[in-house]
Amino acid sequence: MKYVIATANPGKISEMREILFDIGIDIVTRDDLGINIVVEETGTTFSENAQLKANAICAMSAMPAIADDSGLIVDALGGEPGVYSSSFGGEALTSAERCMYLLKKMENTEQRDAKFVCTITCAFPNGDILSANGECSGTIATRPYGSSGFGYDPVFIPEGESRTMAQLTSAEKNAISHRGKALVKFAGLLKKYNEGIRV
Repeated sequence: MKYVIATANPGKISEMREILFDIGIDIVTRDDLGINIVVEETGTTFSENAQLKANAICAMSAMPAIADDSGLIVDALGGEPGVYSSSFGGEALTSAERCMYLLKKMENTEQRDAKFVCTITCAFPNGDILSANGECSGTIATRPYGSSGFGYDPVFIPEGESRTMAQLTSAEKNAISHRGKALVKFAGLLKKYNEGIRV
């Protein structure tokens, strides 16, 4: 059975394709199917937004759709940017500008604790839903480092690391990232689901 990745974010597609391939899940993208819609993320949690996207793409493709919703939670900012991570500071900002906006908001604080959070949801044409969560704790750097990854990767230092996410190889990042952890959990749920085990 093939699954469609519901996201249109090139960085997420690359990561998810690599991880899902490694765990034996056969996927296609929205572009492969000619689906070009913007799903309005009206949820107030990562879980709600992931399900909105999965349901919409599943309905359009008549295939199981795997959606991701993720973001950065910064303690010193009261949990911001959270579910608004992709629009933090304004819709028009580039990822690099968004990182600088975050650093500007934190320039007078020594509290740098943060975490990336991800929810992976799969919606099936029969109405079934599978969902898994992953987190990666760390700290916010004082300036950007590295050129790999995307989003807030250049300013996020994972726990136990001296490098930012953007300085890690894709294999290193996938092994510890919020998305990697959520996808591995999801793969376990999917295996049980396909074996007829209630999850």
